[in-house]
This record gives sequence, structure tokens and C-alpha cells, in this order.
Amino acid sequence: MTPFALTAVPDDSGIDTAVAAVRRLSAALLAAGGRVDLDLDDLSRRLTAMALEVENLAPELAERMIDMWSGEGVTRHDPVTGPENAVAPPLVLAAEPDGSVAGTVNLGIPYQGPPGCVHGGISALLLDHTLGVANAHAGTSGMTGTLTVRYEKPVPLHTDLVVRGWQDRVEGRKIWSGGSITAGDVVLVRAEALFIDTHLARPR
Repeated sequence: MTPFALTAVPDDSGIDTAVAAVRRLSAALLAAGGRVDLDLDDLSRRLTAMALEVENLAPELAERMIDMWSGEGVTRHDPVTGPENAVAPPLVLAAEPDGSVAGTVNLGIPYQGPPGCVHGGISALLLDHTLGVANAHAGTSGMTGTLTVRYEKPVPLHTDLVVRGWQDRVEGRKIWSGGSITAGDVVLVRAEALFIDTHLARPR
């Protein structure tokens, strides 16, 4: 059984490639710092002009929000899997034969916390989102109530990481889920979460 994507897969043209270029530039600037033989003042002027050009052509926010929250839009803008969001790695999640969802991601220095390691908040972000997708895939989704993250080992940068999530059980409005981040066969981070189904009526 071949896993199928539950999140948007980046295209090789249009907005996705433009955002990928911004993501690459952001990483390059962070890697270079001020120690680069380049006129950074001129670069900033050119980048500001580009940003202004796009801002002037962008639709009204209310109109854009309709696109963001309809159809596949919801998976195209979020900060974890969204190919239209330069903050996102992006992580592409797919359904696994055992009912879980998983994806592989390789994080560079924009996501660094301790030297050479992924920031713990980024690990929590990846897991929170992945557990939410796992719940939607299982058929009962909700909002995060609590997220407990256990950091077993430092999460290295520039390493293929598998982010996995699954739904454990559902009781009324309560949804329990679990997840992990692994490198090879080593579990680096574990997560347990309680989600609340906001679609069910509250008991009176």
C-alpha cells in the first residue's frame, strides 16, 4: 500500500518556487551573517523594493483569507507544511499503512536552537501539527488542549528526521494522540497530546 499525501506537495513553479527562493535566501543570509563580501545595504534596498512590489499587488486580506481556508489552501499556508509559507521547512506528511501519518524533513540553521541542534520549540511545533493531521486523517479532529513533549536526545540539524503522529483513542470530545521525531532508529523526541473536538456540542 503506497502512502498518500495529506499535505500540499510543493509545485515546481509559481508561488511555491518564489517562496522556496525566499526560504533559501533567508537561510543564506543567516549562514553569512555580516561576514560576506557583499553590499548588504544595496541588497536590502533591492529586497525591500521587491517586497513593496508584491505588497502593492496583493489582494485585500479578507479576500486572501478565503483562499487560505478553502480547499487545499489550509495546507498551503501553515508554518509547518505550507509551501506558500517561507517559515515552513516545508514538511510533507503522508498516510502510512498502519494508520499513522509521517514525513521526512531536514532542518537547517534557520531552525537552530543549541549549537548544531534543532530548537526545542520547533520540534514541538512539528509534532503539534503532525498530531493534528493524524487526527484529521483518523476522522476526528480538534484543537490542541495539552501537548506534552519529552526530549530524549538533541535533534541534529542537517539530518533526515522522520516526524510521525497517530491517534490513540477518542472519548466524547476528547482525542488522545501521540507522536515522535526519529533519526534512523533513534527516537529523539516523543509527544503526547489531548485535543478537543470543537465540532461536537458541549454538554449542558
